[in-house]
Amino acid sequence: MARLAVNVDHVATLRQARGIDEPDPVLAAGIAELAGADGIICHLREDRRHINDRDLGLLRRTVKTKLNLEMAGVREMVDIAVEIRPDMVTLVPERREELTTEGGLDVSGQADHYAHVAGELKDAGIDVSFFVDPSEDQIENSHRCGADIVEIHTGHYSEARTEAEAEARFERIEAAVERAAALKLGVSVGHGLNYANVKRFGSLTQVEEYSIGHSIVSRAVFVGFERAVREMVELVKDF
Repeated sequence: MARLAVNVDHVATLRQARGIDEPDPVLAAGIAELAGADGIICHLREDRRHINDRDLGLLRRTVKTKLNLEMAGVREMVDIAVEIRPDMVTLVPERREELTTEGGLDVSGQADHYAHVAGELKDAGIDVSFFVDPSEDQIENSHRCGADIVEIHTGHYSEARTEAEAEARFERIEAAVERAAALKLGVSVGHGLNYANVKRFGSLTQVEEYSIGHSIVSRAVFVGFERAVREMVELVKDF
């Protein structure tokens, strides 16, 4: 049975739009867990555009399932992770001008750097995931650099405009999942997945976890956060 990890970043984005104290992503995390989520994800960006240090500290103290901290592999963030000790860290690329993460890590081009970062985090007892494009080369280099898990970027699949395009992009994801599983890496997928396009993944039994945020928060506007999480849990639990 696949797991669902809920990203609460977009709850914080809504809060920051008004510069006030609500809605609180920490409260959202608690509701998500009560609704059946298997984990909570937050991305502490260098510019603190949504999740902030207060949120991360409270999430570490209150999350009962698994806390996954997404972050860039830079000195400031490594120091924060070692201090806070999330259950796992997902290393992601980060550019100041992007609205959201646009692609996977270039592990192949920066192998020494990511091997060092992964080693430091693992020495602190933190599981390490690399967020990568569905490329067998990137997955193999993630394995060499010491990743415990790879999260395969599904954004390009999610942006497909035609069924043929979606199928072709899904085939790349399928090959990447199979390669990661063959290397005995944990496998998760995420970015742009929603209540419709996630259904295709039912055939990929090697995928252990789905990382989903924006579509759940969007659905919650109409049906409430607890129901939105429960509906996604129901979709992925039988995969």
